[in-house]
Amino acid sequence: MILGRGALNVPQWSYKVEISVSRNTIKLDRPKRRPNIEGSSFYLLTLGCDKNTVDSETIGQLLSSYGLRETLKPERAQLLIVNTCGFIDEATRQSLDALQELAQSKEPGQALIAFGCLASRASELIKQEVPGVDGVIAALNWDGFAPLLQELGIELDANSTSDGLLRRKKKYGPTAYLKISDGCDAKCAFCIIPQMKGKHQSRPTETLLRELRQLADGGVREVVVIGQDTTFYGRDLGETEGTATLLEKMVATAPGLLWLRLMYAYPRFVSPKLIETMAAHPQIAHYLDMPLQHAHKETLRRMRRPSDQSETRGTIARLRAAMPDIALRTTVIVGYPGETEAEFQYLLEFIEETAFDNLGAFKFSPQASSPAAQLPHPVDEETKERRYEAVMLLQQKIALKKNEGLIGRELNVIVEGSGTIEYGPRESRPIWVGRSYRSAPEVDGLVFIEPNGGRKGRLPDGARPTQAQVKITAATEYDLWGQLI
Repeated sequence: MILGRGALNVPQWSYKVEISVSRNTIKLDRPKRRPNIEGSSFYLLTLGCDKNTVDSETIGQLLSSYGLRETLKPERAQLLIVNTCGFIDEATRQSLDALQELAQSKEPGQALIAFGCLASRASELIKQEVPGVDGVIAALNWDGFAPLLQELGIELDANSTSDGLLRRKKKYGPTAYLKISDGCDAKCAFCIIPQMKGKHQSRPTETLLRELRQLADGGVREVVVIGQDTTFYGRDLGETEGTATLLEKMVATAPGLLWLRLMYAYPRFVSPKLIETMAAHPQIAHYLDMPLQHAHKETLRRMRRPSDQSETRGTIARLRAAMPDIALRTTVIVGYPGETEAEFQYLLEFIEETAFDNLGAFKFSPQASSPAAQLPHPVDEETKERRYEAVMLLQQKIALKKNEGLIGRELNVIVEGSGTIEYGPRESRPIWVGRSYRSAPEVDGLVFIEPNGGRKGRLPDGARPTQAQVKITAATEYDLWGQLI
């Protein structure tokens, strides 16, 4: 992967970095001659968000308990599974394309199953567009696997037991996701998650703590806490401060973790108690992902989102007062039905005023079964694109200023990979690649780590560590550069 460096206040280098391809990139290389299919084996392709990644780990464990073995080669697998995503039209199309590709190359003796979010809301669409699919299982329907596999003639080990979902395996280096809930009780007009996954269900605390211990004992250094709404944890069980209480128990259970990172916080439920808990424990990263979706009260009302911006501003002020170094992330939607130019300009002003450290923007994509799809006054695609570009340009300026403010500061970094800096046509040196507490995996920027002394130095010999102390020396809109201390 070749990346270029902008003409900012940093050296004019080009660099190569070895980073694994996103799991959302589908490329199935198949040999001209297909090897023999291995009995009792499965291949699993995961699409969509990090919550699907955790669900795929559950599938893997479940199938292993039935005596099946996982293979990374689809041409060898007796069972092919696609964990689908159907959150937006693009994700739906990607899931259907993946299923179609596997169906077209499927050999006698192979079976194809569609699982997950798209399977929950559009099983008939899957069957219509992918005639080669052999079964469809809705998201979270773990009990649906055994009878379907038996129906397909796949032999299961009758003596095996799943021994309780989920027994975690370390697969992705020093970082792992921990899903604390499924489903959602919010009634956002643009979202179909409740249709696909049902109402919010908090997972048992003891189950989560057991998983956390397994991850920590396996060498994981960062646990990313996820759910459709992590701040709603425990409210379905009558607890009003369930997330704060859970985080406190997590810290006590795995005190050696570097970071517990909280994602997908609903703004209304970021309570003073939660803020106090985050500030009190060094293991809880001073980072919060709080998707706001918009800022103008009329747009938010049409979205069926909290529209009181004084409440949101107050929450952000309390977070920054308790943790002055906190990195805040949000996401916004542009081009929502009825969004006027005045409403959009208000959004830009809010973004500039609030100065989020990380921000993602999406162009509104209607889902046929969502209330938003029926709203009048749709915004045309050209206007959506213009507004998207305006948001991202503004955020780049904000992020660059934030990152430049970190120059000279020392940060703890989780090291995830390695690469090479090319100083010139005949001079290149190795670097490490990682993230600080300010960046969540897959969505935020990276830290590129040079030896102490820069181009004249050298990285330590031996195995690459999972953690390093780095002094920041340069910044771009998204990434940081630093030298090993």
